[in-house]
Order: sequence, then structure tokens, then C-alpha cells
Amino acid sequence: MLDIERHLARIPEQTVICVGDLMLDQFVYGEVSRVSPEAPVPVIAVRREETTIGGAGNVAANIATLGATCVFVGVVGDDAPGRVLADALAGETGRVVPRLVIDPDRPTTKKLRFVSEHYSSHLLRADWEKAQPVAPHIEDALLARITEVLPKASAVVLSDYAKGVLTPRLVRAVIEAAGKAGKPVIVDPKALDYTVYRGATLITPNRKELGEASRRPVRTLDDCAAAAEELRRATGAAALLVTLSEEGMLLATGGAPAHVPAHAVRVRDVSGAGDTVVAVLALMLAAGAGFETAMRAANAAAAVVVGKRGTATVTPLELRSHVLPPAALASEEKIVFDPVHLDERVRDWRNQGLRIGFTNGCFDILHPGHVRVLTKARAACDRLVVGLNSDASVRRLKGEGRPIQDVVARADVLAALEAVDLVAVFEEDTPLELIRRLRPKVLVKGSDYRVDQVVGHELVEADGGEVVLVDLVPGHSTTDILKKSGKAPDRAGGPVLPKTPVR
Repeated sequence: MLDIERHLARIPEQTVICVGDLMLDQFVYGEVSRVSPEAPVPVIAVRREETTIGGAGNVAANIATLGATCVFVGVVGDDAPGRVLADALAGETGRVVPRLVIDPDRPTTKKLRFVSEHYSSHLLRADWEKAQPVAPHIEDALLARITEVLPKASAVVLSDYAKGVLTPRLVRAVIEAAGKAGKPVIVDPKALDYTVYRGATLITPNRKELGEASRRPVRTLDDCAAAAEELRRATGAAALLVTLSEEGMLLATGGAPAHVPAHAVRVRDVSGAGDTVVAVLALMLAAGAGFETAMRAANAAAAVVVGKRGTATVTPLELRSHVLPPAALASEEKIVFDPVHLDERVRDWRNQGLRIGFTNGCFDILHPGHVRVLTKARAACDRLVVGLNSDASVRRLKGEGRPIQDVVARADVLAALEAVDLVAVFEEDTPLELIRRLRPKVLVKGSDYRVDQVVGHELVEADGGEVVLVDLVPGHSTTDILKKSGKAPDRAGGPVLPKTPVR
């Protein structure tokens, strides 16, 4: 997991060249409630329309959404759809650099889909395209653009939709140029003869494409593994990854095959999921990840996009939340220093009718006493906010030499606990202002306090809330731990306060 997280963090530093068939995807969504009187066909009552970047352009969109830069090289016609695509690519989060070649002899590929929202099913698709190889002078123009930007790239994607951009001559030239430059090449294939991809770093067929290219049965995982390894050897590719829909992914690298099952998700639409997979694979390899690490990240990304409608992309947070354990995401999701962000989170919970609880402390060295208070506090509410004293506040309360750990370290440890929903850092010596802001329904402290000694009890009780006192764990306090370790700080100059084992 640490390996995946390290490479995910490097994604924004990457620049990937994507070469392939660009198309305009249009979706018309509506309801079907009757049959046309003119012919036995359904009538769709249109509710909304969407226009998105499709084909290889969806690979570029995914790369950009994940925070990296994509230089997109492709072909459009001299027509309105081509201009729409050029503008859309240039505006894709500002991270796509379109290097398009205009071919007046072919229309921009456009696909129009009619979708029933009630049944989440496609009713009809209409295509505008000229699926023929581009002319030699167009090949030359494409190759010139690729050669120009290759030195600045960290990986190359060849996204083939069999519309004519990725001719054998262009594919061979790009793979050879990238190989000389030491850049990995990831191929999403459509050709039946994979020898054209010889020398690619990674080839990503689906099960059907694997069977057609290898001419072998691919019914079982063992069948797929044998066919994938044979095809990998025949192409000289470093790796071959097979996407298996609900069965996940299989990776052949010359040794024992690696398989990851698909994430259990509700599938809404598989349109463009392969583009997301290729984009994530390219970014992970560009960031220095190994093939298996890249596969696991791509498998997680696929689980995100198949749960969305239409041609979709995946965000960094969505990807991280599927590929990393919850504790790894705790810091960015649970810790707030800004009161405005705190207000937003709590407002959402309150609008959902959730019961908000609160406790507070310095939590300098987390111990079983702390854990019991936090666990019992969470059991008494739906969402638990923990107020955490800032470093300056702890120093005033505990004296010089405290805190032992700074506020970021203390907040990270708290946020990693399942019982804690939010950590709110406050600068004051007491959490009174924070409680006034939160207006919790449950206020929790250790049983070394009486209810009338708990800061904020009047506010909570006036709002109809309650104060809960939790029994302490005998023999556990930060002060005792520091004494036993011989590192109890000198409290000279610090205020004299009663011993508070759970602070």
C-alpha cells in the first residue's frame, strides 16, 4: 500500500503523450413510455443531453482529471464537431495540450447515443465516421508532432479505436522512437496482428481481443494466462495485461501470472472504462511503479468509473479511496484547521439528522485511556468531533517541553482511529468557543471530572443535549507514561493544573 501511495503522489509530476482516435460522444437521456404510431419503435421523451470527449480523448481526459499533463495527438475533420473537440480538449482542467492534425478529407468521428434513464440502458447509437487509414501526409504530420514533444514526456499511450489514426507505419515509428528515448509505451490494441506492437512496454487487450489475437480459447483464467503469456512473448512486450470485466485483471510478465479480482460495485455504465484503465496504467508506470502495482491502481480506477453513467473519469480522491486503506486517507479527510471547513462538515451532518458528539484533549501520547474515552464517545453519537489543543495551547497548559509530538502528528494519530470522524484543532486553552460553534448533542469527558466541571456543559444541556462521563483505565495517563520513561518535562513556568489522565 505504501508503494501505491508513493506513486500516486507522483502522478501530478507526469506528462503523458496520448496518440489515437479522437471522437465526440453525445448522449441523449430521457424516458420511454410509449411506442411510436409511425413504426414499432420506442419514443424517448428527452430530458437532457450531454457532450463529452470520447475515444482516445477519454484517455486524455482521465490523465488530466488525475492531475497530470497530457499532450494529445490525433486527427479531426474540418467541421463543427472537430472544433468542439479541440475547444473541449484545451479546456480539460487546463492539463491537456491538443496537437491536432486537421484532415479535410474525413469527418470528425461522432457517436450519438440514446439512453433510457429509467432502465439505464442504451436504446440506439448513431455513428458519423470514416474508419479508414489516414493518408501518408497525415501520418507524417502526426509523427512530427509526436517527435517534437517526446523528450518532455514520461510515457506514451497508443489508444486504438480502429478509426484509422494508428496505422502500422505510425505505430512502429512511435514505438521505436519511444524505445530509443527510454519512454514506456502502453498500447490499447485493436489490430488482430500484434506484431505491429512489437517492442511496446505494456499491451492491454480485453478477453475478446486476447482470444482473437492469440487464436486460443480464453474461457478460464488458466486459458487467459496461457494465451497472454504466448502473446507477450510473440510481441516482445515487457508485460501484457488482460481486462476481464467482472473477473478483474490478469497480468503476464514472463513469470507466474498475477490476477486481481474486480471490486464489488454496482455497474451503471462500462463506456470508457478501458480508457480509464489505460490512463492509470500509463501514469503509474510513468511515476516508476511496477506492473503489478500499476494493475492494482487501474483495477481500482475501473471500479470507480463503471459506477458512473456515460463516458466518465476518475478523480484523485476517488482513486485513492478505492486503492488505499481508510487510515491512509484519514489526514486529508478528517483533520480541519479552518473553522469554515468545520462548519461545512458539521452542517452536512446536521442536515442529515445525525447526532453530533464532542470530546477534547491534548492527546500527546495516545494510550488506552484515550482510546476508551473516544470509543465510548463514538458509541453515544452518530458523528464524533475531537477538539485538539494546538501546540501553543498545550505548552501553556502543560509547560515547556510539551507537547512531545507536534499538532500534525497528534492529529494524524487521532484521525487514523475508526471512532473519530473529525479532528478540529483549536488555539484557546479551553474548547468553549469550539463547543459554542459546534453545538453538539453529546459532550464526553473522563470520569475524573464532575458534570459541572466539564467545559461547555451549560451550552450542551441548554440545547437539550447530554454530558457523558466515561470511566478511566486505571494506571494510564500521559504524565505517568512520561515519568516511567524518565522524560517527564520540567513544568517550571507552566500553570499548575489538576491531573487530567485523559487529556
